[in-house]
Amino acid sequence: MALEENLVALNITDFPIDDDCVGSKWKVENEDQLARLIAIVVMGQAAQAAHIIDELLPAAPAFTNEALKKEAVIKFTVQEVAQTPRIGYPRIQRDGLIFEIISWIAAKQVSGEKCFLKDPHTSSTSQGLDGIMIELNEDGSEILKSTIFEDKCTDNPRDTFTQKVIPGFLDRHGNTRNAELIAAAATLIQLSGVSNVQAMSMVRKVIDNSSRQYRAGFALTQDFDTEEAQKALFKGYDKIKDINQEQRIGASLIVNGKLRDWFDALATKIIAYIEQLAVEQD
Repeated sequence: MALEENLVALNITDFPIDDDCVGSKWKVENEDQLARLIAIVVMGQAAQAAHIIDELLPAAPAFTNEALKKEAVIKFTVQEVAQTPRIGYPRIQRDGLIFEIISWIAAKQVSGEKCFLKDPHTSSTSQGLDGIMIELNEDGSEILKSTIFEDKCTDNPRDTFTQKVIPGFLDRHGNTRNAELIAAAATLIQLSGVSNVQAMSMVRKVIDNSSRQYRAGFALTQDFDTEEAQKALFKGYDKIKDINQEQRIGASLIVNGKLRDWFDALATKIIAYIEQLAVEQD
């Protein structure tokens, strides 16, 4: 049992923040496992990472080659000034990519057998929906709930929550950006094995606000690891009207030390793992 626990990348704790929203706090349980899972996802193998998380296996890619590893290393390397050929990405973009994948890992750890998650982006410049999770009923014939993710790795979390996350969720709640959600949800439903026709019949539930959750995720320092700080950060979640407390989720990755320093250290570990794979595959 101890071995299995050691292969859980994140320790996840759920708790009430206030009357308007609930919290999900993530702390790193196994940094090596986390770094390896992130590397595997960026190499285009989210399905492999999902299998590893589900089965509590040591993290390893399904396959690899030199070109794939070189491409992955670039995505975790900082390059602030544009140059050709590219050797990396701006730190803010790189950290955002890493955090989006961590958010996906956190969701995957707690998702049930009937839950289906959109794969995270594999590039720091990708746009669009950060994440969506669909949960089906026991026989897979109906959507029970959908969860929309907004993931932010920022030095100004409160301003980002009020000025970007809440307005983005309000757009979704007002059903002004439905096509993207419908397309993503239909793809996920099909993973359960239903026909195209049945998937399209089921997917209309994704635009039903009464069965929708919103999850705002932030990478945060230990200053936010208090009840008061969590309440202050997520104050105003009730601007999303006509849903209950459980439908508004404030998620926090709590890291040790300064935020950017932590991501630098994790990126260094990810790159070292990828480079070690190259040695092992020769």
